[in-house]
Order: sequence, then structure tokens, then C-alpha cells
Amino acid sequence: MSYLDHAATTPMRPEAIAAMAAQFGDVGNASSLHTAGRRARRVVEESREVIAGHLGASPSDVVFTAGGTESDNLAVKGLFWARRTQDPQRVRFLTSAIEHHALIDPLMWLGKADDAQICQVGVDSNGRLDLAALAELIMDDPDSVAAISIMLANNEVGTIQPLLEVVALAKTHDIPVHTDAVQAVGQLNVDFAGLGVAAMSVSAHKLGGPTGIGALLLGRSIEPTPILHGGGQERNVRSGTLDVPAIAGFAAALDAAMDDRVERNAWVSALRDDLIAGIHRAVPDAVLNGSPILDEANRLPNNVHFSFPGCQGDALLMLLDAKGIECSTGSACSAGIAQPSHVLLALGASQIAARSSLRFSLGWNSTQTDVDAVVEAIAPAVERARLASGTLVDHA
Repeated sequence: MSYLDHAATTPMRPEAIAAMAAQFGDVGNASSLHTAGRRARRVVEESREVIAGHLGASPSDVVFTAGGTESDNLAVKGLFWARRTQDPQRVRFLTSAIEHHALIDPLMWLGKADDAQICQVGVDSNGRLDLAALAELIMDDPDSVAAISIMLANNEVGTIQPLLEVVALAKTHDIPVHTDAVQAVGQLNVDFAGLGVAAMSVSAHKLGGPTGIGALLLGRSIEPTPILHGGGQERNVRSGTLDVPAIAGFAAALDAAMDDRVERNAWVSALRDDLIAGIHRAVPDAVLNGSPILDEANRLPNNVHFSFPGCQGDALLMLLDAKGIECSTGSACSAGIAQPSHVLLALGASQIAARSSLRFSLGWNSTQTDVDAVVEAIAPAVERARLASGTLVDHA
């Protein structure tokens, strides 16, 4: 089996499994004052320090959540409500047209339920944010902007966004910026303080940790309106009993990911380049989506995203799956929904092209064998998919 869907979820690292296993036999609520509670609290706080240290943050910035979706929801809803409470005219929320549904959907909900004005900024054909359009939207009426959210790296096509420039534009008007860094953390050198953002979403299972745990990094001056109310844990921002084993696994996974990041990225990006070249040889008319500049300033080192003219992406995925190759048609959270990728449409792809795409994403345990398996299988799979759709392509 060749697993090339690390962007959906990454196999757990041995260090994370060991860290979690060490906690499973212990009892203790991290909010309790007795010995067992203090022991659990120590694990949580030591883990918080590890995570903060790797992400250029203070431990007090790290608010544990159930994962990326909760972090995004807390950020966009909490920031919007808090800012509008302070100033009722702040009704606009600016974002990009290629955000993950974990961010787009709560924003759309705010538009319907709370009369928020959601403004989506376009991207170029490589998936890079149109900074001039963002600046124009801000200048239209800066006092009406509640917040801005721009992802650090796109989950489908892997394009890195110009976040420092976004923050610079926003800072002039004292507008807080949130970033969904779920795909970037563990692959890029992500510095929360250096980016200058007010809030940043992170998820453990994208970097070799367990599912069901993540964090929202919040500057100390940022006080979003809570979504959950209860015990007042996590700075009164996110109530709920802390999952000590998962938090320990999160910290161990991030520690391992950052320890081997430079070396791992060197060989993962080499595998990526081999895969891109191999697919181009096997299917000459396949179209690489995302940035064609294959460096860490422009594209995630593990991301390969192609459109295959004449194919249905779902059919092609299943043909590859039958050969033991596991990949994706895009965001795993949207899998099974019969609609074209909003990301590819934003890049200017047609509806047909947007349905013809596959994402191959590599990770910490990927091998040359995985790449070779795809290169060997892709041409016959494309041919069968085209026959199934009644499309023939003449390469003569």
C-alpha cells in the first residue's frame, strides 16, 4: 500500500504514540488540585511549553482545542463578535477565495446568522493571494473591517501565501489577522510572533500527532468571544476538560517534526519533484496546479496536485486505490461531495478541469517506492478513466 494522502492526515509518529501511551494508565483532571490533578497539569504545561517553543510563541498564547476546525471557528466567530461588540460598525470580514471549508463555512454562517459582510479576495492562477485587491478592500472602509483571515499554505495546491504582507496592510488600520496554519506547521518554519498575526490555527494530526487535538494561538491582548462556556479552562476562551494524553502526543509529534524538518523536507521535496516529473512523462497533458516554483517560499515541500484532462477525479482515485495507491481529490473534509473544488475554480479552472484533479501529498514516512508506484500506475489509470468518461486524447 502506498499512502499519499498526508495532507488529509499523517500517520502518527512513534514518539507521539509513546507519549500518549505513557499517559493512558494515569488518572487526573488537569483542573483538579490534588496530586493526580497536579501531575496531569504538569504534563499539559510542559507540552504547552514545547509547542510554544517550536512555534515562536509564549506558552500563554497556546489555547488547546479539538483540532483545526474548532480553532478556525473560534478564531473567526470569536474575533468577529468581540470586535463588533467593541464597535458595531465593524461588520466586514475579509478572507481569501481558497480557504479551507473549516473557515469558509463558519464565515458564511456568520453572514446568514449575524449579518456579517464576508468579502473574499481572489488569487492568481497559481493560487497566490491578490494583495492589491485586499488592500483596495481594506481602504474602501477600514473602520468597518472586523478581522482578516488568510491561510498560510493552501491545503489543496500547496501554495504559500504572502502573510507578512497581509499583516503589514492590516496593521496600518489596527485590524487583527488570523491564519489557518494547519498545513504549514511541521513543514515550514512557522513563527507566530514573527508573522505578527493575532491568532493562528494548528492541528496535531497533520504533523504526526493524534486526531482530536489542536490549538489556537492567541496573542495575550486578543480576547475572542468564547464559543464554549463551562469551566473556564484555557484563558476562559475554550472551556472543557483537557485531553492530557492527546496533548502529550501533540507536543511529542511537533517536537519530532521540527527536529527532522530540514532533513525531511530535503528528501520529501526530492520525492515530490520525482513524482511531478514522472507524472508529466506518463501523462504529457496532465496539468500541475499551484505554484510552479518548487521552493519553501512558494509551495509546500510535500504537495503534488494535478488535473488530468478527460478524467473524473473520483474515478481516477478509485482506479489508483485498486492498485494500492491512496490519494485524494482535494480536501478530505469535502470528499464524497459531488462538486468541483472551490480552490481550483478560484485559480481560474473550468468546472470540468476542477473535477479532474488529484492531490498526492507526501510525509515523514514516504519512500521512493510510493512515488514509483504512482508513476507506474497513473498512465493506465488515466486511460481507463478516459474510456469510462468517453474521452479519448490523441498524443500522436
